[in-house]
Amino acid sequence: MREHWQDCGKCASHVAQARALDYMGAMIKPIVIHPDPRLKKLCADVPDLNDDLRALARDMVDTMYDAPGIGLAAPQIGVLSRLIVMDCNKDEDAAPDPIIMFNPQILASSDDLNTYEEGCLSIPDQFAPVTRPAEVRVGWIDMNGNPQERDFDGLWATCVQHEVDHLNGKLFIDYLGPMKRQMITRKMQKYKREQARG
Repeated sequence: MREHWQDCGKCASHVAQARALDYMGAMIKPIVIHPDPRLKKLCADVPDLNDDLRALARDMVDTMYDAPGIGLAAPQIGVLSRLIVMDCNKDEDAAPDPIIMFNPQILASSDDLNTYEEGCLSIPDQFAPVTRPAEVRVGWIDMNGNPQERDFDGLWATCVQHEVDHLNGKLFIDYLGPMKRQMITRKMQKYKREQARG
């Protein structure tokens, strides 16, 4: 089954507006665009939670909603720490329900597979089908420092695998053939040049 990875167009704008979170002191962070060496680095474990890391997580949630997207990993804002955020509830009437994961680990994966048309906030306006396990079990540390474990399926499973890949320096285009990957990279190089020129 192939489904779309991201909201798009007018619907995405409405979702982002409806879900904008008013965190005290939260800031929208600039998103790192491929190619950038920070997106290919292995991220370090978060040894201990502190107020700075919690503030970073809140900033990431706001940045994700503002983009708009359904997931964001710390290296996408230039921080090489094992931290991801996501919210895959695409119902426009749904209240914000972000999941914040420090040191996420995929503990188990199903043999069944799903194919989604994936995109990435670090590779804007580029999409390609990627096949991944349809269900995964994930363990992580929450904002209070407590260990959590949960099973994900469907879009949630795809999203968490995509974001954990970011922590290991892997992009969704790394699942594609070399010609397609190079074509997208060239488009991103052109995009960055155009952005730099303003």
